[in-house]
Amino acid sequence: MANFSPPPGTADIFPEEAAWWQRLEQTAFNIFPLYGFGELRTPIFEFTDVFKRGIGDETEVVQKEMYTFEDRGGRSLTLRPEGTAGVMRALLNTDVMNGNEKRVYYCGPMFRGERPAAGRRRQFHQIGVENVGTVSPEADAETISALVQYINALGITGFRLLINTRGIAADRAPAEAALNQFFSSKIDGMCQDCRARLGRNIWRILDCKQDGCREIVRQAPDYVSHYTEESRNYFSRVCSLLDRAGIAYEIDPFLVRGLDYYVHTVFEIVHTAGLGAQAAIAAGGRYELFLPEARKPICGVGFAAGMERLLLVQQALGVAPPEAVFPPIFMVSMGHAAREANIELAATLRCSGLPVIVEFEDKSMKAQMRAANRAGSRFVVIRGDNELEREVAICKDMNDSSQIEMSVMALESFLKDKHKESMGENV
Repeated sequence: MANFSPPPGTADIFPEEAAWWQRLEQTAFNIFPLYGFGELRTPIFEFTDVFKRGIGDETEVVQKEMYTFEDRGGRSLTLRPEGTAGVMRALLNTDVMNGNEKRVYYCGPMFRGERPAAGRRRQFHQIGVENVGTVSPEADAETISALVQYINALGITGFRLLINTRGIAADRAPAEAALNQFFSSKIDGMCQDCRARLGRNIWRILDCKQDGCREIVRQAPDYVSHYTEESRNYFSRVCSLLDRAGIAYEIDPFLVRGLDYYVHTVFEIVHTAGLGAQAAIAAGGRYELFLPEARKPICGVGFAAGMERLLLVQQALGVAPPEAVFPPIFMVSMGHAAREANIELAATLRCSGLPVIVEFEDKSMKAQMRAANRAGSRFVVIRGDNELEREVAICKDMNDSSQIEMSVMALESFLKDKHKESMGENV
């Protein structure tokens, strides 16, 4: 028997569910321009070096999770595992390297070879924001504000905003030395992955989700005390700006994010609803990206929100489903001549913005009414030879089973008015 299931870690999105996705996207399109962000669309795949250099060769994303392939020209290409590196590559074609600020947002699928779980797929979708070309705590705080406004607009309550500082590159050596010394003494209680991270990528230990490692991490020394005064003051300013904006947050010293390019501020919004355990539904921070094409590091701040996770949380919280659009008008035709006339009428109504379905097959009245019901139609237009001769139509309201006979001209006005009423209710 043929297998019609999608590949593991992917999913088909049917029209009923697509309305939820469209609301996530439309909310982003409404809110992010308020902060000066414009939409940027980049390719789904990039040259592999864009991610190796941008994300970091030693990250688990690059080491274990990327979908990489060779094209016919022998070039190594990778399906994008995240959005930032591709956005930065695109912005190299602009004047961002001359210090000019660019504000963009993006939306689309990403790909990682992870084990599928609730809210985590191999093809997943993100909505993200990047403010590139500026280094300031004000930009960090404003970006966090945009994210919080977006989450609130989706009707998601009960979330927690976690923030921390990664300092700058000059802070890393003394902080890493202190952490390496501590974790080396605890190696027997650590998972295999974290043992391998010792001396190689110590920060990933702080991000480990294994219970044994989490317990050890909670005992780790205060590495932020090894940061420069400049780094600590930068983070203090971010916190002060969030306080003034009335945005509640928690400082989480174990929040480091999994990618090497982060500096200064990092943040996550976490929730438990629909995800089985506390999980990030959006995350980001300030970064310095080193791309092969760049003459110098690209600095920016941004975030990405996981669309699958946002939907799970919305539905677990009982957020109302999206308002239904005006359901299609269904045209029942009794005979060939009526069908021809209904096709013409449908074209006229569609030019006025009304959705219409015409039944093209020779079916009984009962079968066509069942089809109208399956389509979710509220109004059904019925015409046969008798109605054509008298230039009238029967319009049936499926909500209350009432029906009325009217002229075709009156029918057009009636349906247009009902459509306007419906659109007014859904605004």
